[in-house]
Amino acid sequence: MAAVTAENLVAADLQGLPSHGVSRVPFYCGMLRHGRADGTAEPVLVTSKAGVCLIDNRDGLPYPSCRLAVGEIIRRAGELGIGFAGITNSGHIGALGIHLLPVAEQGSVGIAFSNSPAAIPAWGGKRPIFGTNPVAAVFPRRDRDPLVVDLSLTTVTRGKIMLAAQRGETIPEGWALDFQGNPTTDPRAALDGGSLFPIAGAKGAMLALVFELICCALTGAAFGFEADSFFSMQGNRPRVGQAFLAIDPAALAGRERYLDRVETLVDAMLSDPQVRLPGNRRAEARAAATNQGIEIPDALHAELAKLAAA
Repeated sequence: MAAVTAENLVAADLQGLPSHGVSRVPFYCGMLRHGRADGTAEPVLVTSKAGVCLIDNRDGLPYPSCRLAVGEIIRRAGELGIGFAGITNSGHIGALGIHLLPVAEQGSVGIAFSNSPAAIPAWGGKRPIFGTNPVAAVFPRRDRDPLVVDLSLTTVTRGKIMLAAQRGETIPEGWALDFQGNPTTDPRAALDGGSLFPIAGAKGAMLALVFELICCALTGAAFGFEADSFFSMQGNRPRVGQAFLAIDPAALAGRERYLDRVETLVDAMLSDPQVRLPGNRRAEARAAATNQGIEIPDALHAELAKLAAA
């Protein structure tokens, strides 16, 4: 569990995502030490039928469960053209798109969903009900890095607000509300009982509802409002859910036709010189970090050293 978690956190830093990188180590250590996650848990495949399976994460850090899920959907998509894996009794899984990269490496399209502790109100309400509920997708290309779309359904990720709080910085208006439902530029007010703005207003709130149902109703996992905040050391085991989907292009129009169609769209997009393909910035950051290393703040380095010595 520690090894797979570490691999994913370093991968996030390599891709220029410090909010989901090794800065999360103190958070995961706190979850384990306060009993909000079980460091001895091993994921179990509890149901399996044709292209579908369900994995019980059993309250562990869910990186091994995600690896198992991705392996299952790749195998099932190769055999059946499509594979779907749900995860229940899960927790915080970091940068969602990173989990999907092996799907693209095998030539399949991958989509992933996750719910999380409540952060977004139902449209018209003030009480947070849905999680930030990230969604990610990967689309393999011919001899190129895949297109990677990875986003949460809030104006900004909670991780960026956490970083602002750690650095003593304010946040822009339009990112968050305080616990009374008022707009705030104080990241701590946003994290302490506040909520986050959904992207596109009502449309974002509706997508949050859809992803909540996919991740929880299908898997039996906890809804966002049933899970205590990831970022409090006091609370229940979150037991949220995830869903992973792989689709083999060979089962539809065919692999070569799929790749041709992707490049036709990419060429059309890049005819505008201002367009940047999704995933390119991550690939560039990974190439640079592979040569130059990863920089982390001195305070984080000191905290990691203290945890390692404990």
